[in-house]
Amino acid sequence: MAQRAFDELVPVPRSAVRFPLELPVPAGFVADALDTWPLIDGQLEFVGGKLLYLPPSADRQQDTTVDVITTLGTWRKTHRDFVVAANEAGMVLGGETRAADAAVWRRDVLGGYEGKYRRVPPILSVEVQGELEDESMLRAKAGWYLAHGVEVVWLLFPAERRVLVIDAAGERALGAGDQIPARASLPDLTPRVEELFEQVERG
Repeated sequence: MAQRAFDELVPVPRSAVRFPLELPVPAGFVADALDTWPLIDGQLEFVGGKLLYLPPSADRQQDTTVDVITTLGTWRKTHRDFVVAANEAGMVLGGETRAADAAVWRRDVLGGYEGKYRRVPPILSVEVQGELEDESMLRAKAGWYLAHGVEVVWLLFPAERRVLVIDAAGERALGAGDQIPARASLPDLTPRVEELFEQVERG
């Protein structure tokens, strides 16, 4: 059963810690068994045999993630063959567990709800840069997604209002005035970059 496994806190300067932070793997931990994960505030992923932690998201990441989810959710209402997931959308691929800020699957590959992590790669994974993440970290995560069967990854950089669209063919950098390129596998999903940064743009 999940429990708070890390009770002893030691204050250190933020500059002394590099994220994601590797945590000890609790006894009895099973990557695809939700009730064996430690209860902790923030994001946990299990990659390369390591349990990785990131703190809760800050304001720009929070607001941009909502804009992404709003855009994807609105699109899904007219494309019912798809499922849009968010809130650290958990997936187990190749025995490793990742949590996307948002993801899109075809409904027909998922089956019914089971209260577990999804074990099928989504068509799209979306990652929004947090205050403690640099571009190389997000690019590494995009590489992981592509290597595990995800078709396309959007990386969003709120402070710069910039998007990288990455797939097996390469990448495309987008900014103000651009649209996400069309894909046959995600029909009509071509939002303007400004839609994905609406709240931070107003801030």
